[in-house]
Amino acid sequence: MTMPFNYRHLYYFWVVAKEGSMSKAAERLDMAIQTISAQVHELEKSLGFLLFKPAGRGITLTESGFAALEIADQIFSLGEKLPEAVRDAAKAPKQKITVGVSDGLPKLIARQLLEPILQMKEIHLIVHEGEFDDLLADLALHRLDIILSDRPAPNNKNLNVYSEELTKSSISWYGSKKWLKEVKGGFPDCLNHLPILLPTSHSMVRFLIDQWFIKNNIIPNIVGEFEDSALLKTFAASGMGVFPAVNLVQKELKETYHIEALGHCSDVYEYFYAILSEKKIANPLVEAIIKRSSP
Repeated sequence: MTMPFNYRHLYYFWVVAKEGSMSKAAERLDMAIQTISAQVHELEKSLGFLLFKPAGRGITLTESGFAALEIADQIFSLGEKLPEAVRDAAKAPKQKITVGVSDGLPKLIARQLLEPILQMKEIHLIVHEGEFDDLLADLALHRLDIILSDRPAPNNKNLNVYSEELTKSSISWYGSKKWLKEVKGGFPDCLNHLPILLPTSHSMVRFLIDQWFIKNNIIPNIVGEFEDSALLKTFAASGMGVFPAVNLVQKELKETYHIEALGHCSDVYEYFYAILSEKKIANPLVEAIIKRSSP
């Protein structure tokens, strides 16, 4: 791979920009001013833009120079961390995995899907939560080892990713004891008389729940919609309303949020997926998640 510029030239430019002058940069680097100037000129030549311009008796950055400095700051700030990172890795070698969690995936489910590796020794888990499309882009660029999501990857050959179904779960309705005491009639008709909390349309299961309402002649009194599943459960625990959730987390809902089941939502399932890069070298921690979670 041919680099568009020399990183040594970039480093000399960075020092000049930080020091504010060629003479101070030369002093810091213990080099001749002429040598520093020549290296910066070579960088300007390779980029095709002037990075400095005269300012009184000194120099100042051009607009292109400010843009180059911003990138150089990122590059060399990371570079300064390299010795420490290498030293720490050698001192305590750990298996590292970087996981993307789609914002539509319930937090309790994410925890369960990662359970196969959480009991392992010497692992370094990094978790990024974000929007589905943003995570796909990061996976395609190999910034992530795996994505956990409530939806499969789209059929896009340019992405070079594929999906694995990890598990599925039926859905029930839950609420605090306050609302369970207010239930009138059988389930699901009682939902016509109760305040409803739902995930927003960013969650794949929302469409299925809306269809289930229609099928069962329920006109929901929606009092809250939440993108964050943990926030939804917190408001439900406070007594704001009843809500649907997968039965996989029934135990956690009862123990953590003191929420009880109201009734079972038949024929509605939520599916959970791992999304992986087709070209990335397999991470043994990823394989452990797939092997122990897959149906």
